[in-house]
Amino acid sequence: MSAMVDTPAAQPLPRRTEGSSARIGALAPLSSPGWVEAGRHLLAGLESGVLDVNDAGGVLGRPLELVVRDTAADPQRAAAAVEELAGLGVAAVAGEYHSVVARAAAAKADALGLPFLCSSAVLDALTDRPTDWVARLAPAQSHGWRIYAEFLLGAGHRRIAVAAQPSVYWESGTRILREHLAPRCGTVIELDMGALTPEDVCDALADHGATALLLLTGIPEPAVSLVRSVRADRRLAGVLVGAPAGQPEFGPWAALLGEDGAGIPFLRYLPERLGPLGARVGSALRERLGRAPSFVAFEGYDTITVLADVLSAGELSRERIPASWAGVAVEGTRGPIRFSRVPGVGVRQWAWAPVQVVDRDPAALDRFRVLRTG
Repeated sequence: MSAMVDTPAAQPLPRRTEGSSARIGALAPLSSPGWVEAGRHLLAGLESGVLDVNDAGGVLGRPLELVVRDTAADPQRAAAAVEELAGLGVAAVAGEYHSVVARAAAAKADALGLPFLCSSAVLDALTDRPTDWVARLAPAQSHGWRIYAEFLLGAGHRRIAVAAQPSVYWESGTRILREHLAPRCGTVIELDMGALTPEDVCDALADHGATALLLLTGIPEPAVSLVRSVRADRRLAGVLVGAPAGQPEFGPWAALLGEDGAGIPFLRYLPERLGPLGARVGSALRERLGRAPSFVAFEGYDTITVLADVLSAGELSRERIPASWAGVAVEGTRGPIRFSRVPGVGVRQWAWAPVQVVDRDPAALDRFRVLRTG
């Protein structure tokens, strides 16, 4: 992967006075139609990371400060927020969960010469061109979804249906699944949720003989109605319902679906066992959130760990951060973090965060079963 091409020079930061904070812009979906629960967990992780950095003395003696903006899953709103944050003099921008929104934020950050560390979005093409201004912690979609495809094959599923809404992210996921399954005699049947009801989907599953249905949709709807309809249809008793994007990760899923929400495999980015740092941070996040933290909360914490490192290396200078990504070597909550260039990914990438396929245990909905690791 080549280096950044035709990227404008970074805007200089306002002169700092002694004791002033190092400000980091934080993007998260904190209102509808964004995935609000994911946004809450991401922000909790970012805030916990800032608290720990500041308790340890800050960055080069200066405290970190978050400047939070709600993207509400709106790409235009995210791009406007990045421009506003650049004008406010933040040293970098961090966060975001939704891939299409993160892509808009990354494009604006690249255009402005503002460093952006993407916490959670996985779309491979986070930017249209290679850039050094952007780095990412979450695994690329092609990496995680191939592991999910291997899980399906290992469980004996070769006739897969996807119930999908229109989205670059869902279209990319469908393509990854099809390309990985086809050489192994697997097929992917696309069901358009813009035209079909949950009852129509059940009929299509029965007609095509699909053994697995993947929910490439938003929550709560139509995902919740799809699960209820499939679970209630006797013709589909043996059909696996899956959600590779991680919809069942968060508490509202179990609250809405109860037992129907169990046994639905999804991707999450955690090791099978947390180390001492991960365990300590996990306890703090549980206290902050009032419930078990998701992998998204750990992504938020790791984001601050990395930014504290690159800000220290670059002496709090925007201009120096792009050169600092390659030198990152920090211990994150989920393992050692380093960035590299990955073919097909135009940004600096942690390759890779640990990947699991898990589901909620039917015997205890608040417990997760690890079905595959990668």
